[in-house]
Amino acid sequence: MVFVAGALAIFVYGMIAAMLGTILPGLSGRFHLTPKQNGSIAFAQALGLMIASLLVGPLLDNEGKKLGLILGLILVAVALLALPKSSGFGSVATLMFVLGLGGGVVVTAANALINGPSESNLLNLFFGLGGMVTPFISANLLKGNIVKLCYAAGFFAVVALAVQVIAPIPAPTGAKSFVLSDVGALLAQPVLLVLGLMLFLYVSCEVGIWNWLVQHMIAQGIPETRALNVLSLGFALGLLVGRLFVGLVKMPVGPETVTLVAAALMAVTTYLVITIHSVKTAWALVFLAGVSMAPVFPTTLAIVGREFPQMIGTAVGLAITFGWAGLAVSSRIIGGIAGGDTKRLKKALLVIPAFSVIMVGLNLALRAMLAK
Repeated sequence: MVFVAGALAIFVYGMIAAMLGTILPGLSGRFHLTPKQNGSIAFAQALGLMIASLLVGPLLDNEGKKLGLILGLILVAVALLALPKSSGFGSVATLMFVLGLGGGVVVTAANALINGPSESNLLNLFFGLGGMVTPFISANLLKGNIVKLCYAAGFFAVVALAVQVIAPIPAPTGAKSFVLSDVGALLAQPVLLVLGLMLFLYVSCEVGIWNWLVQHMIAQGIPETRALNVLSLGFALGLLVGRLFVGLVKMPVGPETVTLVAAALMAVTTYLVITIHSVKTAWALVFLAGVSMAPVFPTTLAIVGREFPQMIGTAVGLAITFGWAGLAVSSRIIGGIAGGDTKRLKKALLVIPAFSVIMVGLNLALRAMLAK
């Protein structure tokens, strides 16, 4: 029951992670938004994610993961149910900020609740499932209706909230409570900083695909419905398959090697994704990119939990905060490079394979640190 509660929460987070990229084309047409404004909206969501992840760790360590999951899902539900009533750029950005706050609390609490290389990958498999459901429902069942999509996601958030209330989620043990001075000690740990930087770069890459792939494909002449299906049945399905494999199959190598190989494959596959021109090629390449990315986020968090078990909520929250900073930076960079011309997204998206290459270097540095 505890795993089900965490899985449902991550499923909802997967839905809202794919939400912005799914509804941006419709919002852009409705409110005449430019790529730069789209980048600012993504930044607002990222800011909410960062603030929540940074502050929720102490709450989780002192008061427990149950309270965090309930609080986060309430914020998510409120934002989703209010988003259809938005009136322009300002209100959309504000509600995406609230959605980010809720999402940051949910993902931190769930990953602190269920931690470990296999367990984290199985948990985050439901993130891929949620990410697949959002664009698939939008393209095939709701025909791009933004209002109905937000209400559908809001319904799932309410269901997940009800499950958190009744689930027997363990209370804090009281063995180690949060102490403010401990944050400085954690941040002074080189291993945590490197792991945080890896998440910074990884989230930059993943969210770059979620938020910009559909618009990039439309700019290449691919119809919006087909582009949404590529995002759902390509990228999200790849994340799901990759995490299922890593979660169920006992890896013959350690988590550091898993993330190293994944980062190298990300550099290749994401570069190829940028070159897509046909739907068939797009589906295959985007699927492979999803499989490559799949183990990085949960496996990196599993390393954080292994290295900092006494304050896992705070350590995971700090590491995830680095990740959301990457979301903010990459979206601003991609939107800024593209400016007001969606055809320039092809050049802007080169940020993703470039960040993947840097991840390889950081992983090698981490392995050297842990070997000492």
